[in-house]
Order: sequence, then C-alpha cells, then structure tokens
Amino acid sequence: MKTKKTTTQLTRNSTNRSALQRDVLHLPLAIALAWFALSPAQGQLPSPAPDGGYPNQTTAEGDGALFKLTSGVSNTAIGFEALYYNTSGSYNTATGDLALFFNTGNHNTADGLEALYNNTTGESNTATGAGALLSNKSGNNNTANGAFSLQNNTTGSYNTANGFEALWSNNADSNTATGWSALFSNQDGTQNTATGVNALYHNTSGNYNTATGLGALEHNTTASNNTADGINALLKNQIGANNTGTGANALQNTTASNNTACGFNALINDTTGSNNIALGASAGSGLTTGSNNIDICAVGAAGESNTIRIGRSGVQKIAYMQGIYGAAVAGTTVVVDSSGHLGTASSSERFKNQIKPMDKASEAILALKPVTFRYNKEIDPKNIPQFGLVAEEVEKVNPNLVVRDANGKVYSVRYEAVNAMLLNEFLKEHRTVQEQQKEIAALAAQLKEQAALIQKVSDRVELKQPVPQVVANNQ
Repeated sequence: MKTKKTTTQLTRNSTNRSALQRDVLHLPLAIALAWFALSPAQGQLPSPAPDGGYPNQTTAEGDGALFKLTSGVSNTAIGFEALYYNTSGSYNTATGDLALFFNTGNHNTADGLEALYNNTTGESNTATGAGALLSNKSGNNNTANGAFSLQNNTTGSYNTANGFEALWSNNADSNTATGWSALFSNQDGTQNTATGVNALYHNTSGNYNTATGLGALEHNTTASNNTADGINALLKNQIGANNTGTGANALQNTTASNNTACGFNALINDTTGSNNIALGASAGSGLTTGSNNIDICAVGAAGESNTIRIGRSGVQKIAYMQGIYGAAVAGTTVVVDSSGHLGTASSSERFKNQIKPMDKASEAILALKPVTFRYNKEIDPKNIPQFGLVAEEVEKVNPNLVVRDANGKVYSVRYEAVNAMLLNEFLKEHRTVQEQQKEIAALAAQLKEQAALIQKVSDRVELKQPVPQVVANNQ
C-alpha cells in the first residue's frame, strides 16, 4: 500500500513538472513564477485536472472535476465541474457535466448532465439521466433513472423513479414511480407506487396509493389508499379514497370512496357513488351515482343503490347456489320475477292498496283441472311424479293466475294465489256448513221440543182412560 502511494505521488509530481516545463519554454520567467504562486493549494486538485495522479483513490477527468476535494476518498468525477464542490464526501461517482456539483455527502452516484446537481448532504442516492435528482439536497437513498426524474426532490428519501420526469415534483418519502411522468405532480404524498406512463400523474399529497398501467389514477390529487391496476384504471379519481380498480378503464369515479372494481370497464361510469363492488368486464358500467351496490358480471342501473346483481339477462340461464338445499331455516318464501329480481312476497297492509274481500273471484279455481305429470329429462333426470296444474289451462280460466317469462309467454302458475283462492272457497264453504249446522241444530231443538210436547199429551191421555174392572169367575 505504501509503495502504491509513492508511485502515485511520483506520477503526480512528474505530471506537474511536465506542465511547468511546457509553460516555462513559452513564457517569460516572471509569468512562470506567478503561475506557480497561484497554483492550487496543497491537497486541492489542479485545474484542468490531469489524467490520474490523485491521492485517496480519486479519479477526476474534466475541467473543474472534484475541484474542491480535500479529504474525501474513493470519488470518481468525469465531466465538466463534476463533483465540483465536494470536499470531504466519499465514495461518490459523478459522470456528466455538473453532476453532483454541490455535493458533500457520501455514497452517491450521478450519471448524466446536472444529475444530483444540488445535492449537498444527501447520501446513498443514485441518479441516471440529465437533470435526475437535480434539486436534491439532503434526501437519502433515492434512485432516479431517467431524464429529469425526481428533478425537484430536495429532502425526500427512499424514493425510486424510473422514467422520464417520473416523480418530477416529489419532495416526500418512500414513493416508487416507474414510467414516463409517473407520479409527476407528487409533492407531499408518501408510500405511493405508480407503474405506467402518467400513472398517478396529478397526485400531490395522496398517500398509500398504488397505480399500475397507462394513466392509472392519473387525476388523483389528494386521495389515499387507492389501488388501480390497468390502463386508465381510476383515471378520473381526484379525491376519492379507499378505491380499488383492476382492469383497463376500471373505476372512473371522481370523488367517491370505498369502491372496488375488477374487470375491463368495471364501474367506468361511476362518478360519485361509494361502497360499490363490481366484478367482471363492464360490471357496474351502468352505475353513475348510486352507492352500496354489488354487481358481479352485471351492468347495473344508473343511480340505483343498495342493490345486488349477479349475471346478465339473457346470458346466464342456469344458477347453482350451494348451502341452501337441506339447510333448515325459519323465514318466508323467496320469489323471482322475469327480470331475475329476487325478493319475498310481503303481506303487510302498508304495501297494499285497493284492499277488498275476494268474494266470488275465487270461484274460478273450481274450474281448474289438477293433473299428475313428469318433467322433461333435461329438467328432472330422475323423472319423479309431480302434481299440479298446466299453466296454459289455468290461463284460460283466469289470466291473472299465471306467470309469464321475459318474452311474455306463459311460464308458470301463481300457486300462492291459487292457495289464497282455495282458502277463500274453503272459508265460504265453512261458513255455509256452519249455517247449515245451526239450522240443523235449531230444527233438532224444535223436533225435540215437539217430541216433549207429544210425550206430555200422551201422558195426559193415559191418565184419563178408565181403570178396567176385574170380574170373578164364580159370579
């Protein structure tokens, strides 16, 4: 090690002598002496820097490169005034004119024109590209790859920017931007991740956001806890928080929060609706302002709220749901209409109008013809005997007793209505029987009374009859 130092010193002295000899040959002695008197102080690099010959494992190439170096070790400066003001900073590498110009920190790497230009005490930064981390002063552990990436960062640390102008305005911590202008406007937001051209472009102070894809969360400004994965996912979101959009164009809301959209164009038209969940391509694409909706492969309807939609009309025609068959539960019967709307038939008076006695309207069921039958094999492979009615026959008796499909064709019988009509007929018959029983009871009482009267008359007749006399045989 000592031999290496001696060799280096000799080389440097030889270089200095060569420069002096050249000047002396062409200048008067007085000028030569004046130049020697004004030469850099001991420990300072000569200007222009020669090739090699510096102590402390230092390499400088370019006018003014490492010009102020005093005690710093293992620095490399290549380019005009690269690491110009560095005095005691060590283990820095600057490649490019004015790279790490004001640096005094350690372990920095700058590759490109004015890369890390203003860095003073910041350490362990890496800047690759013209103007990368140009304004950084005290920020640490930043990585900027791409022209003007992290350009305005001064004190932010632990940031990673990959791409032209990525994290351009940033001055916060722990952000990751990959892509042209990703997180371009971010200033105070922390722990954001943007991957894709213009991803989280307008974000200024929002935190904990993740955007992956061209234009993902592009217009987000101050909102936090959003996740966008896909081209233009959550593109229009500005201040909505806790949103998750996965898929191209997913979740185009502006101010809404707590939405989850997974799929191409999912919740694409939602603007202010919150607490919506959309799964599948174009799921929830019909929603605009509604909230608390769950759309699974369903388009939904504008402005609706508190609605669950699964599947698409005319597409899914068979549904299976486990955990229902064989599970005993107390409740009421579930019904469905031709649009797939599920619900329970309510009986409360508050849901009804034009209430009046059924009277003779139920007599139509007396014309119904119950049948036995078996379903076609595609419906019931087991071919179990069934009991019921034929909807087309019921329609002839009373059209209000049938259910029609989405095309208006007769589909089934409203058995719950038939049951209600049966009940009415039963009650009518029951009242008739009760009246007949009353009449029979009255007649029986009358007959009983008549029988008692007859008995009394009979008893009187018997009392009025003379007593028979007995005649002796010997008379």
